[in-house]
Amino acid sequence: MSLAALACGADGLIVEVHPNPIEALSDGPQSLTPDQFTTLMKELRKLAVIMGREM
Repeated sequence: MSLAALACGADGLIVEVHPNPIEALSDGPQSLTPDQFTTLMKELRKLAVIMGREM
């Protein structure tokens, strides 16, 4: 969804990150781990460059 949002012109995202989503007090199932967040950011940067919207 984040990649789609960027492709549609979003200028920002709200992403929940938790080191152990299972233990999160709220929204654990939708939280990314720090490693997943790093991977997401790498993918977003690639798309941003292709679209001329470098981050």
